[in-house]
Amino acid sequence: MKEDFVIAPEVAEAIEANAAVVALETAVVTHGLPAPQNLKAAHAMETAVREAGAVPATTGIIGGRIHVGLDEGQLARLAGGGAAAKASRRDLANLMAAGGEGGTTVAAAVFCAAVAGIKIFATGGIGGVHRGAETTFDVSADLAEIARQPVAVVCSGAKSILDIPRTLEVLETHGVPVAGYGIGHFAGFHTRETELALDVRLDSAEQAAHLIRAHLRLGGGGGLVIANPVPPTAEIRAGDLKTWIEIALAEAEAGGVTGKAVTPFLLNRLMHLSGGRTLTANLALLQSNARLAGDIAAALSEG
Repeated sequence: MKEDFVIAPEVAEAIEANAAVVALETAVVTHGLPAPQNLKAAHAMETAVREAGAVPATTGIIGGRIHVGLDEGQLARLAGGGAAAKASRRDLANLMAAGGEGGTTVAAAVFCAAVAGIKIFATGGIGGVHRGAETTFDVSADLAEIARQPVAVVCSGAKSILDIPRTLEVLETHGVPVAGYGIGHFAGFHTRETELALDVRLDSAEQAAHLIRAHLRLGGGGGLVIANPVPPTAEIRAGDLKTWIEIALAEAEAGGVTGKAVTPFLLNRLMHLSGGRTLTANLALLQSNARLAGDIAAALSEG
């Protein structure tokens, strides 16, 4: 895959030295956040990873080649053009063949991290089981890819617009451990905690690293999820969020929004319905998760 898979020199050196490295996605840059916040968020995540003592490895598809570690020009190219595809795992080969460009989703970025030998990945919220999936069968590829790849995913739970209980059920079915960081319940993305209790609570990066080592020693190729709650200052009340989500879902149905377009549409509507509060929460949790992932990566490399 050498001609198709490009690992930035800094990232390659860190992997070779068994140093701390954190993989990052770019669908949040190309489709998840509006400009100019998208590029600012990408910079903030990379900075947070570095401040924790790790090397950021932002993933993306540029000119038909998969990159693990983007330079400033490449990142700006994905953030500003509007032509980049939203690239899940299934889209990588097509973009390679077509010489296209894409922002990696969680599924694609986790795959890229695993191929490169990176054990930690940070994102905002993972995809999951969509509401009404019992009839639409709309389940994010993120869940299957996390179950396949030996990568720890640091996130603030699953996106609020999803069916969270069923998302956790699918992760359990696929043998993916889910731990709360500083909380005993699954993180609620824009809210700190849901009512869904977890079996594992972590209270330090060292504890997280210990869990990851134990899980990877088992083999089998699967990953795990570490749910880190949104910072308290950016949290949104569950009742407010529920109202906005119901309005946005009704608008999506009325407008015939389906497939890949659903999540960006709903997140955009939530941003407007909340007066920008969900955007503030998104930016805060992205940076918080990147910093925690860097801390865990550093602890993992020391072991």
